[in-house]
Amino acid sequence: MARRRYSNRRRRRGSSDFLYKLLSVLIVCGCLVAAVTLFFRVNAIEVSGHQRYTAEDVRSASGVELKSNLYLMDKREVANRILDALPYVEQIRINRRLPSTLMIEVTECDEPLALVQDGYTWLISPKGKIVEQTDWSAARRYATISGCELLAPSVGTRIALATEHINRQESLMALLDALKEEGIMDRLDGIRLDDAKVLRMDYAGRFTVELPYGADYNYKLRFLQEALAQDEIQDNMTGTFVMTRDDGRVNFIQNVR
Repeated sequence: MARRRYSNRRRRRGSSDFLYKLLSVLIVCGCLVAAVTLFFRVNAIEVSGHQRYTAEDVRSASGVELKSNLYLMDKREVANRILDALPYVEQIRINRRLPSTLMIEVTECDEPLALVQDGYTWLISPKGKIVEQTDWSAARRYATISGCELLAPSVGTRIALATEHINRQESLMALLDALKEEGIMDRLDGIRLDDAKVLRMDYAGRFTVELPYGADYNYKLRFLQEALAQDEIQDNMTGTFVMTRDDGRVNFIQNVR
């Protein structure tokens, strides 16, 4: 009987210990939540990376107000508000610097391409985002995309071609990515998608480059740079680089004047 009473006391003591520990954890968690809620307030919003837009443009588009909670805000929602309001912004990084600063770093599109359609010029970022609608004559100032038609173009949205041209759209975006990665986007004059079999790129002011759809464009562009570095390609030459073979071979056809 005494042993049974002792066992019961141990069980009651164990239950009390567990409840005490649970209550302690809840109290600590409550204190932490209260601290985060009460003390970590936004007193400053620092913006970096902006060029076309001002820092105040970015702050306003973020929708974040001073004294709002630094930790309870939804960073993804903040980023989406900026992307929707400022079309030229392509990427956003949001960080917190304790105790009270929100840091917003934006990356803007600095090399848009122009596509003329229905009397307007649609400016398109290398990531495929429509950043501006302007007059048709503005296309002369940019590298161009031709031979395709956008479906329901609207500023701030991604480009979309007809379903039967999805391969051309994917190849266009892959080529733009490769040009950016290889650091030669500034040498691009235009991309033509009018031929169902061959993608044509106007390059460096004096060359046409014929490429297959769906190719490894980083690989192709490296071969192109090697070909341009050869002594046979002189500064006064114009012509076409045919790069449609799978083995990477480059055939140059010089224009005859």
